Amino acid sequence: MSGFVGILVSDPWLQNQFTQVELRSLKSHFTSMKRESGKLTVSDLASRMGKSKVVGDQNLSNEERATLIQNFHPNLNDEVDFEFYLRIYLNLQAHVNAIIGSGVKNSSAFLKAATTTLLHTISDSEKSSYVAHINNYLSGDEFLNKSLPINPSSNDLFEVAKDGVLLCKLINVAVPGTIDERAINTKSMLNPWERNENHTLCLNSAKAIGCTVVNIGTQDIIEGRRHLVLGVISQIIKIQLLADLNLKKTPQLVELVGDSKDVEELMSLPPEKILLRWMNFQLRKTEYMKTVTNFSSDVKDAEAYTNLLNVLAPEHKNASHLAVKSSFERAKLVLEHADRMGCRRYLTAKDIVEGSPNLNLAFVAHIFQHRNGLSTQTKQISFLENLADDIQISREEKAFRFWINSFDGSLYINNVFEDLRDGWILLQTLDKVSPGIVNWKVASKPPIKLPFKKVENCNQVVKLGKQLKFSLVNIAGNDIVQGNKKLILAYLWQLMRYNILQLLKNLRLHSNGKEITDVDILEWANAKVRNNGCKTSMYSFRDKSLSDGIFFLELLSSVQPRSVNWSLVTNGVTDEEKKMNATYVISIARKLGCSIFLLPEDIIEVNQKMMLTLTASIMYWTLKQPLHLNKPIGSPDSHNGSLLDDSTSDSSIE
Repeated sequence: MSGFVGILVSDPWLQNQFTQVELRSLKSHFTSMKRESGKLTVSDLASRMGKSKVVGDQNLSNEERATLIQNFHPNLNDEVDFEFYLRIYLNLQAHVNAIIGSGVKNSSAFLKAATTTLLHTISDSEKSSYVAHINNYLSGDEFLNKSLPINPSSNDLFEVAKDGVLLCKLINVAVPGTIDERAINTKSMLNPWERNENHTLCLNSAKAIGCTVVNIGTQDIIEGRRHLVLGVISQIIKIQLLADLNLKKTPQLVELVGDSKDVEELMSLPPEKILLRWMNFQLRKTEYMKTVTNFSSDVKDAEAYTNLLNVLAPEHKNASHLAVKSSFERAKLVLEHADRMGCRRYLTAKDIVEGSPNLNLAFVAHIFQHRNGLSTQTKQISFLENLADDIQISREEKAFRFWINSFDGSLYINNVFEDLRDGWILLQTLDKVSPGIVNWKVASKPPIKLPFKKVENCNQVVKLGKQLKFSLVNIAGNDIVQGNKKLILAYLWQLMRYNILQLLKNLRLHSNGKEITDVDILEWANAKVRNNGCKTSMYSFRDKSLSDGIFFLELLSSVQPRSVNWSLVTNGVTDEEKKMNATYVISIARKLGCSIFLLPEDIIEVNQKMMLTLTASIMYWTLKQPLHLNKPIGSPDSHNGSLLDDSTSDSSIE
């Protein structure tokens, strides 16, 4: 990999400022910015860097960024090359670091892209808070008991995390059942191979629950790179703390809105926004007149907290708290109030007055989990029954959302049906999957105020889909603008399928440059299992016999013999046995290095789309391995059809 870095950056000093994954991500962003108009000048940088997830949430407005860039380099007409861009980037990051160090204007989202920043300092307060969380939730773990509790004032956290076990266990605390713990290597002394497997399992599972991990690799965990490891930990904890902020887990949230249309809007919001809406809903019951819009500057004086806790726990209310002049003293009283409620966690009075967005959000989410103050009367949520509760749509939406977010950090969506309606992120995704296909000259960038501009973007999305031979019968751009769930999911499925087939095709050593079909993937998998001496097979990606998970375990064993511990595999007869096998399949595949976004239910129910992507991901991982002796695919005796022909599969648009 060092040769790759050297090709991108010739200056040795610059090479030493970045990890390999950071440099690759920055190169991708630079290329995307330059592609918009064919060249990039100094005058373009402020606005274009502002739209980048790497630097877009770093406490700088476009005006501030433009002023700083002009101070660095006054000649605005000069063209920017990659190394110049890196120097500007580092200067901006140094300025942001100074801002955060002084506790001023730190209002960024709670580690929305925590592993994509280059702020290599870490907050001791955040580290201590997360260590306390880990000590609390993992205290009873049999494997980790020798390492817990971790001393929050030391850097022991990063040593304990080096074998990958702690991170895997923490993911399961956040989203129970994500990782089959039978797949975690938990020997007292792990060799480098086993440790690397744990890291790979952890990072692929983190992606699968919604973490942004594009700028961290297994080597970063091994080396204990503190800012990157803490970034992953913080995102995992965030997901755990915000897990109840949806109508499925907390239907009483419907109290925040008026009618069914408002409910649908609420359902589309990211959990951080729902938390803010809940907080303001409670504050309207008090004499507090302001609206809280962030977890930083708006709560620094602790007045909003004082009023919030007075509403939620009036039995501990003290009217004199609001008369306190000092923000710091008021913050201390807030924490005393929270302590009496059993909710004092994650932050100190100093964190409140300094406006730590990460810890303030954690504090408020913890309060919501324990006492949300919402009505428990079901009559107020009766019209929720009229909303479609389509579990399959919800599952597919999550899979496609996490797939889009996994690319390189430049794309990020909170809800497929809302965030894709202007067509812009769909165009960006198309450009990732098929570079150069998008005509950016006729595309409109957000924010887009004119509705017809959104339609134009989405019309190009449909046009490009047809160019890629998607089945798009009777669909127009306006269908995407209107948020038609079925059509959007069908389009995304075909885009994901095209992506994996292209990845396989690009491994030309094995495909001979030919198009890869679903039949090729099916036959490859059956041949692998057969050549490994097993008798199971699958007739199609709809084959109901796949529900027991045995075929996929045999496939994984055939591509990596030591991957499956057969003593842990069940017969797959009962529903519970099938679920155990399916969970094991997914964890073993991620442990090998497959980036997959399916759930055990997808295997048990034989979701043909996910069966194809799972098999193709295993195939892709296998063919990437060095000295692979598999026969080329697409040989003369292969079929030319497709078991998931777009015109007949239930993913097609008719």
